[in-house]
Amino acid sequence: MQLTKHWAAQLDDYIIDLGWSPDGNLLAAASGAGPITILAGADGARRHEFAGHEGGSNALAWRPGSSVLASGGQDGAVKLWDGLAGQHVATAALGRPWVEHIAWRPGPGAPLLAAGAGRKFVYLNPDATVRHQFKDAPKTITALSWHPQGGCAAVAFFGGVCIWDADDALAQKEYAYGNGIHALAWSPDGRWLVSGNQDPSVHLWMPESDVELQMSGYETKVRHLSFDSASRWLATSGSQDACVWDCTGSGPEGREPVMLPHPAQVCGTAFQRAHGLLATASQDGSVMLWSPDRKQPMRATVKMPSQATSLAWSPDDKLLAIGSEKGIVYVLRCEP
Repeated sequence: MQLTKHWAAQLDDYIIDLGWSPDGNLLAAASGAGPITILAGADGARRHEFAGHEGGSNALAWRPGSSVLASGGQDGAVKLWDGLAGQHVATAALGRPWVEHIAWRPGPGAPLLAAGAGRKFVYLNPDATVRHQFKDAPKTITALSWHPQGGCAAVAFFGGVCIWDADDALAQKEYAYGNGIHALAWSPDGRWLVSGNQDPSVHLWMPESDVELQMSGYETKVRHLSFDSASRWLATSGSQDACVWDCTGSGPEGREPVMLPHPAQVCGTAFQRAHGLLATASQDGSVMLWSPDRKQPMRATVKMPSQATSLAWSPDDKLLAIGSEKGIVYVLRCEP
């Protein structure tokens, strides 16, 4: 495999988040300064620029099957934009805390946007009106993740995780965890809910049976988690190696992980959406491509001028978008 430069675009500040539109024709990039830029997926041409959020933008999420882009920011608001028409659509003002976590409901259910701001967690309708506001979390919300079928959303805070039903807004499960949680991810088959933790460790829950597993021994906080599309491999940051666990059968506890070495601390992991390649990034600017199931897993490597801040595969898995500390968006083509 090869990673070759497809295009690059210079923005005004540190790239805080990236997201491909559902059809892959557009790439949205949010800068730490606040503006949101819509770039053409084919060549990087600037299609639209939105003011974004005063003080800074924090997160982006495209509505499935739509040109509507949601954003959350330091102004305490969720904003909806039409990325194709270049228009602001609606705003939900959630208060003073920063909106740091947003995610659209996947699966066949009615469109629903989950948003976390401080201790507040809400479900928003597609017009940005509030569908349901939940009781405040015990501590600041640090991560959220929808079940892949869209029936519930998991919300993390210091001290635990709560799984909220999408339709009746009731708590399905509550799990205590006596430390900070930095990342949440569901396996695509919905079998595992995984947290990356401050302690530093990775914790797995199997909600259907309430089985819990723990993998520790990481060098630093685990901030990045990614499952492959088959729900077999779980890639994690937290050291100078990307640590990849086999989650088949009874799970990874007690198994030896696949260790993928890097020149510096790993700062990003992203499996392709439908295929088996894993992209990883490290703090020295390296971006690497792996096949964890192979005896020789390394497939390709490139060196970027600055550290990657986000990784995002295009819907067809052919392009890898990389946001950088210096405000440059790189798009690399993945090809044999």
